[in-house]
Amino acid sequence: MQQFVDKYNKLAQSESIECILQKISSDFPNQAVFTTSFGLEDQVITHVIFSNSISIQVATLDTGRLFKETYKVFNKTLEKYKSTISVYYPNNEELEAMVSKKGPYSFYNSVEDRKECCTIRKVNPLQRALHNKSIWITGIRAEQSPNRQKLQMFEYDEDRSLIKCNILIDWTFDQVQEYIKKHQIPYNSLHDKGFVSIGCEPCTRAIQPGEDFRAGRWWWEDNSKKECGLHTHKK
Repeated sequence: MQQFVDKYNKLAQSESIECILQKISSDFPNQAVFTTSFGLEDQVITHVIFSNSISIQVATLDTGRLFKETYKVFNKTLEKYKSTISVYYPNNEELEAMVSKKGPYSFYNSVEDRKECCTIRKVNPLQRALHNKSIWITGIRAEQSPNRQKLQMFEYDEDRSLIKCNILIDWTFDQVQEYIKKHQIPYNSLHDKGFVSIGCEPCTRAIQPGEDFRAGRWWWEDNSKKECGLHTHKK
């Protein structure tokens, strides 16, 4: 896999994201998946895939705690592109056991309880979405957090034994916004209300001017602990 990582990182220096995604679909037919949470970055990637009829699966993780605005942009995306978005839900038995024992807001109790909730609602469904896949495409950008500034567009994810493609890693927030506007792509209306990174409703708030990009996620926790387990990076 490392040879493909090196090959694609070299390709990324000169080719558009459309060409790169087309190359991925050609090299790994039926083995590439893009996971979307319907944020601005993800909507850009969805637009590129669907508008160019690129053969890459688009999938989403429905935690059961999403904002109604997120479901609305999900529906608008289906209406615009007339394409399928695969949905992965949490395991009923795991979710029922956790909520029955700890209640619907256990994630406020401790970092451990919050990570348990994230694991059941997001990480485990992701594992099913990535099953038998060779490449996972994400909307991660370097600007989003200090942990993400050292990432390359293509990396080998040892934990999941696949290639991870951060196709917009070098894009700025302004570039993302301009692309959305230019192509009239549906987007989450919460972005117009100070919500930058949008996750589950109980765990997301708008950020204030000058606050970090991730300040609105799990705002009651220390900044250094603000990952849900989907994107883990070895030091």
